[in-house]
Amino acid sequence: MDTCRIPENTSKCSGNTMECFMVLSTQAQKISIGILCGLFGTMCVFENSLVLYLIFSSPGIRKKPSYLFIGSLALADILASIIFVCSFVNFHVFNEAGFSMEVFLLQLGGVNTSFSASLSSLLLTALDRYISISRPSEYKLLMTRKRAWTALGVLWVTCATIAYLPLLGWNCCVLDSACSELFPFVDDNYLSGWIFFIVVLLGCIVYAYAHVLWRARQHVAYMEKHQAQAGKQNTRMRMDVMLAKTLVMVLAVLTLCWSPVLVLIIYSIFARLSDRLRKVFAFCSTLCLLNSMVNPIIYALRSKELFSSLRRVFSHFRRQLKASEESPEAESTHKSSVIET
Repeated sequence: MDTCRIPENTSKCSGNTMECFMVLSTQAQKISIGILCGLFGTMCVFENSLVLYLIFSSPGIRKKPSYLFIGSLALADILASIIFVCSFVNFHVFNEAGFSMEVFLLQLGGVNTSFSASLSSLLLTALDRYISISRPSEYKLLMTRKRAWTALGVLWVTCATIAYLPLLGWNCCVLDSACSELFPFVDDNYLSGWIFFIVVLLGCIVYAYAHVLWRARQHVAYMEKHQAQAGKQNTRMRMDVMLAKTLVMVLAVLTLCWSPVLVLIIYSIFARLSDRLRKVFAFCSTLCLLNSMVNPIIYALRSKELFSSLRRVFSHFRRQLKASEESPEAESTHKSSVIET
């Protein structure tokens, strides 16, 4: 097992250094974490998979860059849920530490990539909404499918590169530096840089959405004054305003769910965490799954296009179910008529 210098408050652990980070001490705590991860993770994968299916099964929806960005967000949430639940439960609940530093950093890089890609997808969506509202006549020329796919490709490559820097050598074992109190093998300086990257992303998202809402309020005032002349253009404006409000709700939920985790990570960089705070961090980490689970619900309730597509899917499923139930009855009726004849 790889060994390296760990924080002073965990140096009391002897033998396998990974055991220093297993903070759940009672069976009740492990069962609670297991139930939360299992419930949130399962619902998250199901809901986001449904969102992806609704987007890419509908030609009219998947052609729009806005829904490509939402699809990227759903994909990021699915990957984060699968990797997070498997690694988190395996480590904290089953206390499995028989893997190398490279395997752990590979798993951590996957979670960080997915979360960073989720935030970046929200940023691209905010920019897309701002262009759509502020420059509606030029929107189709500025935001093409090719540019959307290019932006998503750059987004995922950038997030993956930053997330896997510890695996590539920026870790406290290779550098013989101070390790994080919350993540094994992670260098404190790298953690500070990653937090700075995340905070910059959040700041850009908030700034972009502030402009989106400002423009949305202007459009609402315009529509109230020119309702008689509005017509088709006002309908599009209403859709843009509704989608903007939806994505602000997504951002609000994301901020509420991730704030406790980010605050504790920042605090751990400048001060030592008690065992109690490290347990709180483990439970707060499950809020990230809750955020990924809530996002698709917001889409279904707020996006008319996705909601209409969802109703079509359910209607098709009900028709198939009804047909399968009626088929045996029809067959039995046919057989009985043949026997009577």
